[in-house]
Amino acid sequence: MKTPKRSTINRYAKWKYIVLAFTLLVMLFSALPSLYGERAALHITHRGEQINATDIALYLNKEGITPSAINQQGERIVVLLNEQAEQAKAQSALIPHLPENSTVALAMEAAAPQWLLDAGFSPIALGLDLRGGVQFLLEVDMEPVYQAHRQSVMDAFGAEIRASRSRLVNEAVEITVYKDEDVNAARNLARQQFSQWDSQFSGNTVSLSLSEDEKSTLRQLTVQQNLQIMRGRIAELGITEASVQRQGLNRIRIELPGVQDPAAAKDVIGATASLSFHSLAETRSRQSQSAVDNNGNPIEINRQAILGGEHIIDARANMGEMGAAEVNISLDGSGGRKMSRFSRDNIGQPMATLYSEYSRDANGDSQQQNRVISVATIQSQLGSNFRITGAGSMQSAQELALLLRAGSLTAPVTIIEERTIGPSLGEENVQNGFAALALGLGLTLAFIALWYRRMGWVANLALLANMVCLFGLIALLPGAVLTLPGIAGMVLTVGMAVDTNVLIFERIKDKMREGRTFAQSIDSGFSSAFSSIFDANITTMIVAFALYAIGNGPVKGFAITLGLGLLTSMFTGIFLSRSIINLIWGRDQRREVKV
Repeated sequence: MKTPKRSTINRYAKWKYIVLAFTLLVMLFSALPSLYGERAALHITHRGEQINATDIALYLNKEGITPSAINQQGERIVVLLNEQAEQAKAQSALIPHLPENSTVALAMEAAAPQWLLDAGFSPIALGLDLRGGVQFLLEVDMEPVYQAHRQSVMDAFGAEIRASRSRLVNEAVEITVYKDEDVNAARNLARQQFSQWDSQFSGNTVSLSLSEDEKSTLRQLTVQQNLQIMRGRIAELGITEASVQRQGLNRIRIELPGVQDPAAAKDVIGATASLSFHSLAETRSRQSQSAVDNNGNPIEINRQAILGGEHIIDARANMGEMGAAEVNISLDGSGGRKMSRFSRDNIGQPMATLYSEYSRDANGDSQQQNRVISVATIQSQLGSNFRITGAGSMQSAQELALLLRAGSLTAPVTIIEERTIGPSLGEENVQNGFAALALGLGLTLAFIALWYRRMGWVANLALLANMVCLFGLIALLPGAVLTLPGIAGMVLTVGMAVDTNVLIFERIKDKMREGRTFAQSIDSGFSSAFSSIFDANITTMIVAFALYAIGNGPVKGFAITLGLGLLTSMFTGIFLSRSIINLIWGRDQRREVKV
């Protein structure tokens, strides 16, 4: 009679060892660049005209700054500095000497060996609390947006139904129609063109108000557009690795790592300015509005703009022929066609350039200030490129050009919170955070080694491999940033990883008490502990997902590290530990072994 072949316990296939070794090797190489840290740098981007690296070094030396290296990378020149505190000073020293279409961005370059960087590995990106910088919390004021839509309703009814009067009553537009034959036309206009509004009809009166769904839609679109504009403004400031995220219903959180002086960033990010072009109105009417010019003289312009600032794709400040500052503007295709059609039909007529800016009064309410910066006679048909004058000084023209390039905000914003973290404080956070991690890791390693003796050293090796895998995984994932709460997540991961081995070792002890051999106890211990380990980790992973989905900033940093730590602790605590124990004690048939 042929006996069935018994399966061999505690044996891994060779391919599993190869996968384990390859994974650990990749994670090790990924974690290595973080040990070398980063160096402060400037990224100089130029298009067309070449920039000489020798000239850059000369400009910096005049300001007492000695760069450690200057490297050419295609159209970009990387200037490596000795100290991060020199970044802002070096940027200010270079900008006046570079071609007009050049940008100088603050950045951090990896200090790791070039062969590691060429292999695609990079150090872990540090968050604001570890690198230092500034954080802004902005609030988007939606009331001007709602008011603009109400005004559009009033303008539409005024243009379609002449014998009518429009007014605002408790945030609703109330239209009174004087002629009975126009009542049905007013109602049809309300139903067809403003179907998304809540409408009420009473006799010869039509009342329209924004529905809650429409307000929510407008808020979503406005905040999203402001997010894109803020990212463009930050790019114009030359700041890399910035974070711009929505927070809550109508707030935007901006983190600018590495920025030591937040004044310039605050002036541009918090500014709410726009430019629009209008034809002049012959008389005051419901379709017109009043604005003052630079001398304080009132000017009546048509409320409906020829085109707005959203069509501006480029704006540059220059000195004009008469020595006055001017701004050269380039429009997109749609804006160019609108300007071309209007200027073609209005040659010899004046066109006003309206500059609008929002501010807050003492009560915190938004106030819009309009100023006509120029009134020019259209001499010929204009296209996608033209210039405006009347911006004031050269500095004012440059600031206006920067705002126009970065985009015109669709709603005013207010900086309601500002936090600045200095580079020294960020460095102190790094030192204290990793000191806490090292202390927790050291005490844990000592306890496990003393309590579980030989198998405890296997657990310690798996714990160290877990830290390597965690650092390597954070560095590999695009967009992952290490923050101070993230380091707290790492400390928690140490406990979670050890807990995995503790469960396994205690199960092995239980099986040994039942009289099984050491090899059988290892096999049964790992098998019976797996379900408990998996259940505990999956429930914690659900919490990590919830924290990441709902939380912001530091909470997300903690959730990312915790979630990745759970994955690496299961990988090393179960599979790596099992592979080592299989090799050493996988065939041990003794029954009297102290674990």
